[in-house]
Amino acid sequence: MQAPKFWYRSRSWQAILLSPLGVLYAWATARRQKNARPTQIDIPVICIGNLNVGGTGKTPTTIAIAQKLTSRGIAVHIVSRGYGGSLQAVTQVDPRSHTSDETGDEPLLMAAFAPTWVANERVAAARAAQNAGADVILLDDGFQDPSLTKDLTIIVVDAARGFGNGCCLPAGPLREPVHVGLKRANAVISIGEPEVQSQFRERSADQVGRIEHLTASLKPIEMGMPWAEGRYLAFAGIGDPEKFFATLRGLGAPLVRTVALDDHQKFARPMIQRLMKEAQSMNAQLVTTEKDAARLPADLRSGILSLPVRLEFDDANALETLLEPVLSVISDQANRP
Repeated sequence: MQAPKFWYRSRSWQAILLSPLGVLYAWATARRQKNARPTQIDIPVICIGNLNVGGTGKTPTTIAIAQKLTSRGIAVHIVSRGYGGSLQAVTQVDPRSHTSDETGDEPLLMAAFAPTWVANERVAAARAAQNAGADVILLDDGFQDPSLTKDLTIIVVDAARGFGNGCCLPAGPLREPVHVGLKRANAVISIGEPEVQSQFRERSADQVGRIEHLTASLKPIEMGMPWAEGRYLAFAGIGDPEKFFATLRGLGAPLVRTVALDDHQKFARPMIQRLMKEAQSMNAQLVTTEKDAARLPADLRSGILSLPVRLEFDDANALETLLEPVLSVISDQANRP
């Protein structure tokens, strides 16, 4: 489902009405953290999570950090719950044979960049990754899961949306109060263009200003496409489809129609075929996100464009500094007799 609009308004009667449930949700999350007995494994764990539900940019952040570490010769493995997938047992994702119905769309995408594991129990998946030769684990979306000890914790936030109205589910978009969650984090990465970054800093200065804050933005990969010369029907089932549509318009692509679907929505064949017929009737090309493309029926993908994006940090040295303690641990472990 798409996020309710009142989650991102300062005050609304819906948030006020639902606030007691939000307090209860926050209490349950805090209780789970307090009663946890995390498991420590023998290699570093970098957690990339968020305080908000929905898309904040965790997947491109995980990919960017995986690429950064891999370029240093470090064996990076990714561990994910595999949201939306049917697999429960520890499984290494194989993009050639697995489908998004089995693994979830995000692990299928991340597996193209680093060995990726899905499992209902993250500790078991982390141990499997370690036994398979991992030097470090990137824990995708495991911030509220206290089962595994984290050596470095990064919170990812959409700079445009920020932390919404500051309320917890269902009164707002938060899984836990911002001031509570950030106490367990080492850094925040806000994703967005400069104008929304400055607004985010102003809104969240009291909270984010207390820990390391990195800024980054999503940039489309140059595909050699003459976007301005075509006509496009764009569809997306991500946390904020409008951001994808805006990216296409920024490339000069004329959008004859846009279709915003629910986040992680399964793409049934009849629905995709209807979109294909509609695009054909409008003399338009279907285009979607790279993550959505992973959920398309395999035999229909060739007729649909996907636009890949990658995360670019405003200060690459800041990311290097943030990762330095983990890099030191990996180096010490490699040098042990």
